[in-house]
Amino acid sequence: MTSLTRARPPAAPSRLRRAIGYALLCLIALAFLAPLVYMVATSLKPAGETFESPPTLWGSEIRWQNYADVFTYLPFERFIINGVIVAVLGTALNVAVAALSGYAFSRLRWRGRNLVFALFLATLMIPQDVLVIPMYVMMQDFGWVDSFQALIIPWAFTAFGAFLSRQFFLTVPQELDDAARMDGAGTVRTFFAVMLPLARPTLAVLAVFTFIAYWNSFLWPLIIVNDVEAHATVPLGLQQFFGQQGSQWHLVMAASVISMLPTVIILLLLQRHLIRGIVTSGLGGR
Repeated sequence: MTSLTRARPPAAPSRLRRAIGYALLCLIALAFLAPLVYMVATSLKPAGETFESPPTLWGSEIRWQNYADVFTYLPFERFIINGVIVAVLGTALNVAVAALSGYAFSRLRWRGRNLVFALFLATLMIPQDVLVIPMYVMMQDFGWVDSFQALIIPWAFTAFGAFLSRQFFLTVPQELDDAARMDGAGTVRTFFAVMLPLARPTLAVLAVFTFIAYWNSFLWPLIIVNDVEAHATVPLGLQQFFGQQGSQWHLVMAASVISMLPTVIILLLLQRHLIRGIVTSGLGGR
């Protein structure tokens, strides 16, 4: 009798459950993809066929000109540039602050650290709608109304980023700090040379979430921006397609497809780090 035995094939009920699971996942994926397919199809329809009856998925012709008309109907390229400026700078500032604060809350010993962190986390329970009015008054006192500073800085210091990075740093063995200290590295060098490279997957997750939040933000830009052409971001730009002369739905859909491209590109570029970050972030601590 040999010590090696052949693996038994999976039982029929197990394969059936797996097939049912895959089928359910496909149905859920189709439910999420259906609005996107309809948006793309509507963006390629002629203007008069958007709400035709009976409804059809595709129009009588594929009109790629709609995407060019988006940039002639409104200065949409300016809205995209504004959105990129706000999202990139806001994301960079948020990630930098989150990495530093997470390291301070996890590795440095100072009086009142846990209390300050608890108060910091308590800000997550405050809805953004409640903060809009006092934040606007503060921006008005600073003279930042209708400026990029007002669009970026108020939301660049979030407790979520500090919590996410802190939870990761807590999973890093303390022996790495001790080894760096024995090699003569101080706190700052240990952070930049040892901890920061290890935290890249977690910071990539935070960067994606932050970029999407800035890119899709509508309420705060609607309140703080007065000069639409100078400082409006993409969500405000989409609103400009709805006017007194009617709603240009085919252009709205085309502009919406265009507005999705930066986030898709970010997800593709950071996909590898994103998967690693989701797996490792916040799963440990001490």
